[in-house]
Amino acid sequence: MIIVIDALNRHRFKGLLDEMHRLRARVFCDRLGWDVMVRNGREVDEFDALDPAHVVCLDADGDVVGCMRLLQTTGPHMLADVFHGLLDGEPPLRSSRIWEATRFCVDTKKLNGGKTRNSISYVTSEVMIAAFEYAREAGVLDAVAVIDPVMNRVMCRSANAPYDYLGTPKPMGKVTAMAALMDCSEERIQAIRDFADIRHDVFLTEDEAEALFRSNREAPAQRTAPPAPFPESKTEKADQMPKLPRAPHSNALQQYCYEQVLNAKSQSDVDAAQALIEALSDALGTTSAAELARLARVEAQATRKSVLVAAK
Repeated sequence: MIIVIDALNRHRFKGLLDEMHRLRARVFCDRLGWDVMVRNGREVDEFDALDPAHVVCLDADGDVVGCMRLLQTTGPHMLADVFHGLLDGEPPLRSSRIWEATRFCVDTKKLNGGKTRNSISYVTSEVMIAAFEYAREAGVLDAVAVIDPVMNRVMCRSANAPYDYLGTPKPMGKVTAMAALMDCSEERIQAIRDFADIRHDVFLTEDEAEALFRSNREAPAQRTAPPAPFPESKTEKADQMPKLPRAPHSNALQQYCYEQVLNAKSQSDVDAAQALIEALSDALGTTSAAELARLARVEAQATRKSVLVAAK
């Protein structure tokens, strides 16, 4: 599940961006041993100050498990200012319709193998799909990225092979680096979707992303304590409504969605809760999502009746 964070909405996602920079530090410094600047457990460089777009993947727990940075090539960018030696003396590409993709990484400790929803392959594909769809929507034709031979093989295996390369591969620190070109075409996006069997819209709305990330942080005890059942009668309103069945495996996300329905005070609140349940149905589980949706319908009817009574 993807949220794109840029200069227009980053004020809403300071905590999420902080988690993204922590993930980058764990991957690029701790695991890969790159010569990157890490301060207070976060990897941040000068290009993060240029208002890039960050493609961030959240899992069902609201944790950041993957990311990629997109930056225009009309100004400073890594291929022009850091990896220019790859270009064999040729000038860097500069165009408003070419973006640079950098700082791609996934959380290999939390994710597993295979092609399941919680796998490295799935999250990699989801981030790639989101990046290409977002860029394509912005009128971008191509993306350029500095990758190593391992990443090149991963991209080739996942129906995302570069269509061309700039300059020649060269040793860069502990790895060999190469500059690769990918078109932001519908054919490429569909090929990655087919490979990963991803048919749904990969993007979360800002409200959905904020709720998913916040739900995990507001109830940290639920991550370690035994799962609690849904509440039964905390308020008079809850007593008058159909009760959800006890859910011995309920989690913070289910609890949060339940509370959004229970606390809805207007039709717009109900609609927002229904949209959240629909967007997170895979993460909630079929049974829980269906029961939450049923409760939302009941609450919508109750809300409409109360509005009619108040209008008389």
